[in-house]
Amino acid sequence: MIEFRLPSLGADMDEGTLLEWAVKPGDTVKKGQIIAVVDTSKAAIEVETWHDGVVAELLVSRGDKIPVGTLMATFLEPGETPGAIRHAPRPEPAGGTQGRRMVSPAARKLAREQGIDVEALTGTGPGGAVTLADVEQAARKPAATPGDRSAEIRKTIGAAMARAKREIPHYYVAETIPLRTALAWLARENAGRSMTERALPAVLLIKAVAVALKRFPELNGFFRNGAFSAATAVHVGVAISLRQGGLVAPALLHADSKPVAQLMQELADLVKRCRAGSLRRAELSEPTVTITNLGDQGAEQVFGVIYPPQVALVGFGRIIEQPWAEDGAVTVMPAMTASLSADHRVSDGHRGALFLTELLELLQHPEELDR
Repeated sequence: MIEFRLPSLGADMDEGTLLEWAVKPGDTVKKGQIIAVVDTSKAAIEVETWHDGVVAELLVSRGDKIPVGTLMATFLEPGETPGAIRHAPRPEPAGGTQGRRMVSPAARKLAREQGIDVEALTGTGPGGAVTLADVEQAARKPAATPGDRSAEIRKTIGAAMARAKREIPHYYVAETIPLRTALAWLARENAGRSMTERALPAVLLIKAVAVALKRFPELNGFFRNGAFSAATAVHVGVAISLRQGGLVAPALLHADSKPVAQLMQELADLVKRCRAGSLRRAELSEPTVTITNLGDQGAEQVFGVIYPPQVALVGFGRIIEQPWAEDGAVTVMPAMTASLSADHRVSDGHRGALFLTELLELLQHPEELDR
């Protein structure tokens, strides 16, 4: 028997709410297949299975809020028969140690239809049981406003960042990067593309960071249980602002090995799905480093907070034209400030400065990045 438990979909996730199952008992599933959609404080996440098998039992109902690690379903392994399964007890709801709340069947059914968390209700029935009237009363209450959702997201992000600043000994370095060559190359490449296919400077920056990290593995990985482990791939988390407020940083997977045009397509899709509240588990749980890019409307510099258990964050300010000494003369150069926030337990300012120098050099040869 294979047990499927709610995975952590981010370092700041403690629980999630099941929005829907994409499978039913008896279905055959393959590794990587989407089997459920779970709501976190930031987005609705499509959760994949990491095993092949046949769905035996679904142990969590739609609308249930459960902690990370809760048993959600069981699968039969290839060749296993249903009679061999030893059914595990259904999971306890989050926040309780006295067993599942007493809820009348009619009340539970209406709560699921209305998207109401019965565990959050005060029951007026015998022994504190939740009745149909309790659910009907909750359904009549005004729905949460966008402001409520924004405040919840901001609270979650604030708690995670406060913990990061408290636990991670940050250091910061910065470098001004000339972009004339990179922008000229990008303009030539975009000349033959339609408006929707044109690559943005942000994508070239993502590719340059990913390539540079292959040469500085101490900036690409995780610090867990008092030790650093370098990641085996470069999955770049990209900070994206949400319409309801706050930020989320899903990953562009294997960003170092993809051409610029492909990264642009994947970034556009990622932003669209992120703002629609539809992301995949791997996109939130597997970033090995994060980039924050303020764009044209941002400040000249940004020094971000590392997102644990990652050990580095790269920031880019807006591109500005500034005086530049070149070949003994002063000219005007489009340039931006690149910054690095890194974990002093794993690297130091010397290595961080060398990383930014490498990034500068890579952007002077953009054609070599498009591989």
